[in-house]
Amino acid sequence: MTQQVFAWLDERLDLSGLRAFVAEKTVPKHRHSVWYYMGGITLFLVGVQVATGILLLLYYRPSAGEAYESVQFIVSQVQFGWLIRNVHAWSANLLILMAFVHLFSTFFLRAYRKPRELTWVSGVLLLFIMLGFGFSGYLLPWNELAFFATKVGTGSAGAVPVVGDFIVRFLRGGDDVTGATLTRFYGIHVAILPAITTVLLGAHLLFIQRQGMSVPPSVEKREKAGEIIPQEPFFPNYVLHDVMWWYVALAVLAALSLFLPWELGTKADAFASVPAGIRPEWYFLAMFQTLKLIPSHVMGLEGEMLGVLGFSAAAGLLLVMPFLDRHAADGRPSKAITAAGILAVIYLVVFTIYGYLAA
Repeated sequence: MTQQVFAWLDERLDLSGLRAFVAEKTVPKHRHSVWYYMGGITLFLVGVQVATGILLLLYYRPSAGEAYESVQFIVSQVQFGWLIRNVHAWSANLLILMAFVHLFSTFFLRAYRKPRELTWVSGVLLLFIMLGFGFSGYLLPWNELAFFATKVGTGSAGAVPVVGDFIVRFLRGGDDVTGATLTRFYGIHVAILPAITTVLLGAHLLFIQRQGMSVPPSVEKREKAGEIIPQEPFFPNYVLHDVMWWYVALAVLAALSLFLPWELGTKADAFASVPAGIRPEWYFLAMFQTLKLIPSHVMGLEGEMLGVLGFSAAAGLLLVMPFLDRHAADGRPSKAITAAGILAVIYLVVFTIYGYLAA
């Protein structure tokens, strides 16, 4: 039956190109091959987010008066609603974690070198979009912690020179976090960011298919010296390995959702006092803790403004890294750039842990 269906489609769509792709595409095998699957796990978690997000949309109501109650209804009344919400929440966190792992593995293997600069740029932009998903989705349950964390997070944007006040009002839909902010974040979360993600993800996958998977500089040197690098067929070998990693991710998601359910907390109250230990999600915690440690004024300038500008500059440098690492194309690793990457990983881990302990 499968062959008959495929023959029927082939007659109408001409799938010869797809057949050739499946038959001829290979993936290089080496001791760093395991990092190839991090991108596949990230893509799988994106699919989980889309599927669970659509199911949640069937019952969620994006208004200050009904958002919290609609989430309560999902987890208490809708059949398996609690499971869908927990999977959505945990997969969002795992998605961002795997996106960071994929980014740094690509960074340290110098996979951004010529001609894969655009693959790197699109991947970094996708990471920024994933962080935007996390920030906008955090407010949607309209609970107390999310309300005040969003107030602090959007307020930090006010430190940006010249356009800071405009950014704050644009994000909040006014001067303060209100129901208008919730509606705006809902639109960003379910319409604007998914549209951008679709375009960027399509471009990212296209670049990967056009340029193929990169090999580390050491392996590339051996290849240029005439050594034959082992290859494995993309289908079914690589695909089956990828699917096995998806099963691992699914098992982790199921375990987290069952044994560590995502708490809903209490409903947001704009007139309530700020709860003790308020903090953002873990992927913003290093930034949040750094801004807290910067003095209020440094050499006559606002400390928060310097912090925000510093993080913006770091994001810009990360985006254009392929064009800064001029030695990557000839396979000579830059010790300075490698050291900067190691320090960045250490900083993120240490300050994230410190942020949890200090809260």
